[in-house]
Amino acid sequence: MDTRRLILFVIFSFSIMMLWDAWQQKNAPIEPVQQEAQITNQDIPASTSVNASSTKSSSGVVENGAFKLENGQRIKVTTDLFQADIDTVGGDLRRLVLNQHAASDEKEGNYVLMDDSAKPMLYIAQTGLIGGDLPNHKSIFTSSAMSYTLAEGANSKEVRLSWIGANGVSVDKIYTFKRGSYVIDVSYEVNNASVAAITPSAYYQIVHDSESNQGSMMMPTFTGGAYYTDADKFKKIAFSNMAKEPLSKTTKDGWAGVIQHYFASAWIPAKGAEREFYTKELSDKYYAIGLITPGASIGAGSSGSIKASLFAGPQTEKDLTTAAPGLEYAVDYGWLTIVAKPLFWVLSKINDIVHNWGVAIILLTVLIKAAFYPLSAKSYKSMAQMRELAPRLQSMKEKFGDDKQKMQQAMMELYRTEKINPMSGCLPILVQIPVFIALYWMILGSVELRHAPFFGWIEDLSAIDPYYVLPLLMGATMIIQTYLNPAPTDPIQAKVMKIMPVVFSIFFFFFPAGLVLYWLVNNVLSILQQWYVNKSIHAEALAKKGNAKK
Repeated sequence: MDTRRLILFVIFSFSIMMLWDAWQQKNAPIEPVQQEAQITNQDIPASTSVNASSTKSSSGVVENGAFKLENGQRIKVTTDLFQADIDTVGGDLRRLVLNQHAASDEKEGNYVLMDDSAKPMLYIAQTGLIGGDLPNHKSIFTSSAMSYTLAEGANSKEVRLSWIGANGVSVDKIYTFKRGSYVIDVSYEVNNASVAAITPSAYYQIVHDSESNQGSMMMPTFTGGAYYTDADKFKKIAFSNMAKEPLSKTTKDGWAGVIQHYFASAWIPAKGAEREFYTKELSDKYYAIGLITPGASIGAGSSGSIKASLFAGPQTEKDLTTAAPGLEYAVDYGWLTIVAKPLFWVLSKINDIVHNWGVAIILLTVLIKAAFYPLSAKSYKSMAQMRELAPRLQSMKEKFGDDKQKMQQAMMELYRTEKINPMSGCLPILVQIPVFIALYWMILGSVELRHAPFFGWIEDLSAIDPYYVLPLLMGATMIIQTYLNPAPTDPIQAKVMKIMPVVFSIFFFFFPAGLVLYWLVNNVLSILQQWYVNKSIHAEALAKKGNAKK
């Protein structure tokens, strides 16, 4: 059996599966939208079982409604990592720009992680208090300043917003931005000057639309909710599932948030605090994922606080592991994580030495090919032996014509005579496939490769090759491989094998340059190895013929 055809078949099937999945997502039937109605207080989660018996937090569904944000004054915050906008309505985090990461098109400036412009992206972080007359994300806060900047040499910057209720309760909502950290502390300080004790709970939620950051048809990526607990581990929740099966889970650990390609945001309560995760459908295309955590009872004339943190930034290994346990799984390699994570560790160590992610990809591919050399050699030997038999197989085909049964019997007899097992090369290839697929997902999901230059015209390994040089070179290597492999005796298979390089070249026109580089290097190494094995087997065949004549 031609193991090269097996590889191409697996890759081709994998690509078709991705395209079909993307097509289904893009072309799913859309339900007709009813006339818009303004949202009510149903988008404010109710106190749940973590604090008292009451309605579920997932009850915030607006029937036939549309999500609407109120706008107040904007407070500007500038730090080394962020440009943030906080609205006085609710103290929402309405816009967040990452200073260290460029937009997809670098000419557009820095990357906008959160925004409330809804064109189509709506992505904001909201918080509020539950219990009595306490401020939620619709309440109006005040601030002593409308602009805050992290001073040179300072390690943190505090942004304090204040609210005073009619019952004598006052609340300060405090954002603390820290130098060099994508974790923003968000705390409530409650001063109870009323005549009765209060027991507040705090909710923290992220609101996101279901249309933006969905990837392309050729490279679909996941954008949706996610949460982590020690018991359940990492779980993803599609926005569509939030409407069908709202989440309600009580736990004493973990985080909840939104993940997308390269970036993530997550609410992380104080360690040991009980919490309930929830999801809600706010309208036909806006969803919320969040958590509720209880505070201690605050007696009359006393004060108390509730604390949590918000991670909002890139999915870099160091930042994720520092922020919270389990957050590193936001970089989702799927079922091959156990293989992909060690590969990324090796890739990172190589990059630490060569300081070029493109060169690191090349060297990692070389290391993997070297590690699998014994298995590959067996496969290539099988193909080389089949190549030597190709002329005899062709003459047998001409001899037996359309009599497939006799042709099959003659082929099996030839294989026994020459001591060749056409299936012997398949298992080594199948063993390697998970590793190469894991490497594929690892390169695709690593934010470190985003805007990472290689050399010359390739200025971003996460973007397509602007001049399609790498895909064309990869197509050329596939053509060379077809000539090194045994030619199929079936004319239809022969035509398919000839058109395969063209088809795959077109596919790879839309793939990130880092992925194409990996496949190109892998193909070049495979060609060298196959050529060497073919040459050795051919020499053995000639020597065998020479000895037979003697």
